[in-house]
Amino acid sequence: MSRIYDISMTIKEDMQVWKNSELKRPSITNVQNHQQGKPHESKISLNVHTGTHVDAPLHMLENGETIETITLEQLVGTARVLDLTKIRGEIARQDLLPFNIQEGERILLKTANSFTEAFDPEFIYLREDGAAYLAELNVSLVGIDALGIERSQPGYPTHRTLMGRNIVIVEGLRLQDVPPGAYTLIVAPLKLTGIDAAPARVILIDG
Repeated sequence: MSRIYDISMTIKEDMQVWKNSELKRPSITNVQNHQQGKPHESKISLNVHTGTHVDAPLHMLENGETIETITLEQLVGTARVLDLTKIRGEIARQDLLPFNIQEGERILLKTANSFTEAFDPEFIYLREDGAAYLAELNVSLVGIDALGIERSQPGYPTHRTLMGRNIVIVEGLRLQDVPPGAYTLIVAPLKLTGIDAAPARVILIDG
């Protein structure tokens, strides 16, 4: 029997946000309710990079493509979870070499990030040379269990390298309970248009 893993963050007001910035925190408010004799309705305000989300090239590339240009064919299909939980600091090319990554693969990077729900400014990230290696292999998608795929790199070379090769970036995954291996991946970003990202529900199916 297939097992389904929901590997997306729950959107709530006390969730982890980038650099713990209050400006990044989602706001959920009740706009009408049963006590008023009306149906219960809520309003949500959030940055499109909140929680689990898909980056579009426009996020880092001037005149880059917007979120609606990323196709379902890129977001749905076979993916492989790589166990990088022993890595500290950064994922480099040499860390990826043992996995025999193939052209066109969708790669999800499972790290120690998945084991905390608090924002860690020293989160594990994909270093520029690791991104260059994945770009050389022409993978189709890279996901990571941090709110960003890189930090502390002037000019955002990891983003730019991947986006320059039309490689989809998914950030904010939750992979704590997912064993390494091959799965069917479903990434379902909100159907937005003309902007730089979209929050997403992300699911892995085993078997």
